Amino acid sequence: MLKLQDVETYYGTAQALKGISLEVEEGRLIAILGANGAGKTTLLRTISGLNEPKRGTIEFEGRRINGLNPDDIVKLGISHCPEGRKLFPQMTVYKNLLLGAYIRRGDPKEIKEMMEGVFDLFPILKERQQQLAGTLSGGEQQMLVIGRGLMSKPKLLLLDEPSLGIAPLVVARIFEVIRDINQRGTTILLVEQNASIALSIADYGYVLETGEIILSGDTRQLLSDEKVKEAYLGL
Repeated sequence: MLKLQDVETYYGTAQALKGISLEVEEGRLIAILGANGAGKTTLLRTISGLNEPKRGTIEFEGRRINGLNPDDIVKLGISHCPEGRKLFPQMTVYKNLLLGAYIRRGDPKEIKEMMEGVFDLFPILKERQQQLAGTLSGGEQQMLVIGRGLMSKPKLLLLDEPSLGIAPLVVARIFEVIRDINQRGTTILLVEQNASIALSIADYGYVLETGEIILSGDTRQLLSDEKVKEAYLGL
């Protein structure tokens, strides 16, 4: 579904991604692991068109997408749930979700179905749909970000650090839902510092270090790898 080949991304003269090549097969849940500053967020921003790679190619369903505007990439079926949540705090939960369906604004029936699907995954959002997004708890805001991402009916969902700043019990619930979303047919590329929980639900993983992929494999391989255990699992 998604293929990156030798992708290099810069911030000015500073190189953030150094020849990244990876593949995401349809229907799978792929984890990107790495410490702060490894380039994980830049990778997702580059895929979704927010950062333009200086070299390399990005293909989605056989079509080259680097160089396209972010809104055109959303229309092709890629939705990006950013790190730090990035909600519209002075708008209600309902209106934040509605904005996620902007590209489908000509089909009220489909929007209603997508909204009901989000409320099925996150019942608390249905209860709070008329509440201002900025007044939600951190966990509820993360649920809203994921729900908003789903409102465009994506084929591929990019999730950036969904556990960041959230209580452990809520993190567990959110990751249950992420696995459920994947099992319902949405392909997921998950960036996550919490390697243990990411590998517990992913099919395959890549380890990113200073802008380069240093290791990749199925989750069983990574969980048994000594470097991963020492650097990311605290074992």
